[in-house]
Amino acid sequence: MAEEQLGVLKALDVAKTQLYHFTAIVIAGMGFFTDAYDLFCVSLVTKLLGRIYYFNPLSEKPGSLPPHVAAAVNGVALCGTLAGQLFFGWLGDKLGRKKVYGITLIMMILCSVASGLSFGNKAKGVMTTLCFFRFWLGFGIGGDYPLSATIMSEYANKKTRGAFIAAVFAMQGVGILAGGFVALAVSSIFDKQFPAPTYAVDRALSTPPQADYIWRIIVMFGALPAALTYYWRMKMPETARYTALVAKNIKQATQDMSKVLQVELEVEERAEDIVQDPRLNYGLFSKEFLKRHGLPLLGCTSTWFLLDIAFYSQNLFQKDIFSAIGWIPKASTMNAVHEVFKIARAQTLIALCSTVPGYWFTVAFIDIMGRFAIQLMGFFMMTVFMFAIAFPYDHWIKPDNRIGFVVMYSLTFFFANFGPNATTFIVPAEIFPARLRSTCHGISAATGKAGAIVGAFGFLYAAQPQDKTKTDAGYPPGIGVKNSLIMLGVINFVGMLFTFLVPEPKGKSLEELSGETEAEK
Repeated sequence: MAEEQLGVLKALDVAKTQLYHFTAIVIAGMGFFTDAYDLFCVSLVTKLLGRIYYFNPLSEKPGSLPPHVAAAVNGVALCGTLAGQLFFGWLGDKLGRKKVYGITLIMMILCSVASGLSFGNKAKGVMTTLCFFRFWLGFGIGGDYPLSATIMSEYANKKTRGAFIAAVFAMQGVGILAGGFVALAVSSIFDKQFPAPTYAVDRALSTPPQADYIWRIIVMFGALPAALTYYWRMKMPETARYTALVAKNIKQATQDMSKVLQVELEVEERAEDIVQDPRLNYGLFSKEFLKRHGLPLLGCTSTWFLLDIAFYSQNLFQKDIFSAIGWIPKASTMNAVHEVFKIARAQTLIALCSTVPGYWFTVAFIDIMGRFAIQLMGFFMMTVFMFAIAFPYDHWIKPDNRIGFVVMYSLTFFFANFGPNATTFIVPAEIFPARLRSTCHGISAATGKAGAIVGAFGFLYAAQPQDKTKTDAGYPPGIGVKNSLIMLGVINFVGMLFTFLVPEPKGKSLEELSGETEAEK
């Protein structure tokens, strides 16, 4: 009986690409901008925090964060994100996408600013408050994952839906570059105004007292773009799919979309019967859900989990790579401000050459090649390049071969972004029913973040050399970088196998994918 799709949803599916699609991309993408900016900029300032708050005048090397503090500063945001994805994902299906969307944005703005206003000037007070606000910042960012993806997929038309969701995700790349450019600008200005000797020349003066402002300005700047989009977020109407299929108010959905699409849409008479069908009201923990969506959910969660292990472990090798190529000199030969500049420059170059182009390749090709092909290809290429770096690892770290090393490294992350990093975000927003869409995306994203925590911390310990005398200060011996890379290659290969559980949503309407139009079967 409910074979046909609602007229208002059909109108959205066949709508021509218009200005409102692009405003939706920018509004939804700003959360990702802040997300990437924030996670990225902390890696730029951790060295500086070590120099300021853990300075030891007797040490040959500049101060650095002790392992447990470094782990906390980097890790709390990931833990907050995981919790936020589950909580706001569920809330987005309960209260509606739009209501929750404003809450997450306010949290992101307030906590971004607050994380730069730490209390006291002693290491313990500063680090504790920084970690506290970074946790809640992560919590807000976590809510943005399921909501941005769901809103974009529900607003988009059938033909270019993949590209639109991918474009929202690609704002991460813009955020990464912005983080790099802000750090470069701020450190250059401070370097001109407050010149300082290198650490080797004068240990105390190599970190000018004004350097404390640098990290605060960089961290707080992330709130600005998010604040600018708040007004637009609040003006966006609730998505028609939520209003019609979940809130069951078809009249309201039709009115909202008439405004957005700027066409007259008729309210359907029989529409009420379609959305009231009891057979489409199964819950997340029901047999019916397991039968229809169990395997796809397993596919989405497992691939995202495996991908993020590999994706977040990249930071381990960055410092080896940058030192190996000579982009970042020895810490003692720089002052604190120069070090921020050099690290930002190196990370921005890598982002420009490999990370960012990958995102836009996905946007360009996803509706041509399809999600499945891109994800399979991405995992395959990542496996190949990880092994190609790992097995001849001793060959790559020789100074003569370092350019090859950087190329291989860049290609790995190009194919992560033109591959599973983008598709794992897109597919969960397309294949589940409207009333569970945001929850299921939240579950998938949270599993991904669990992988990120494994990647960022598990491999931090695993990649330590097997020889006790060579490990970083405070770490036990591990299995070494070479073996870690081999493990990561295997993880990518397993990700490729799990991709076979994920259905292909290309060119189908959301209702067709989620089975919401087939009530009488």
